[in-house]
Amino acid sequence: MRVVFVFALVIVSVCVYGQERLVMYPSFGGAHFEYEKDTAVYQVTPKQVSQILFDHPTAYKEFKKARSHSTWSGILGFVGAGLVIVPITTAALGGSPEWGLAAGGAAMIAGSIPLGISYRHKAQHAIDLFNERRSSLRPQPRLYIGATHVRLVIRF
Repeated sequence: MRVVFVFALVIVSVCVYGQERLVMYPSFGGAHFEYEKDTAVYQVTPKQVSQILFDHPTAYKEFKKARSHSTWSGILGFVGAGLVIVPITTAALGGSPEWGLAAGGAAMIAGSIPLGISYRHKAQHAIDLFNERRSSLRPQPRLYIGATHVRLVIRF
């Protein structure tokens, strides 16, 4: 009887304390990530998320693509904003602005928006792959209490 009780206690402790999960919260400029391990919650950076996902090749590959899209989105948005600001500043100071630069900058900003959206979608897909794998490996214990017996059912 003691062996069964100890085995049940070990399984329940593994189920409760062996959990890890990633959560992504989309924001205006990108996303924020939280890593939940056991009972603690940590704020993590995209680089740390890559390190967490390294053991899961499919999720890691997808998140690597997502980070690439994020990088290009940031570059295009920053350069595009700079190209828009130059003619506006020139016009404000009384000079002759080159509105072609502003149009090119606006096009670069418009091109960065789909890349940012793609980043969020790919990152969420990678996190879903990671969480799916973690939840499928975790046993799910259920305790059934009857009139004359107690039964522990563990499903994997």
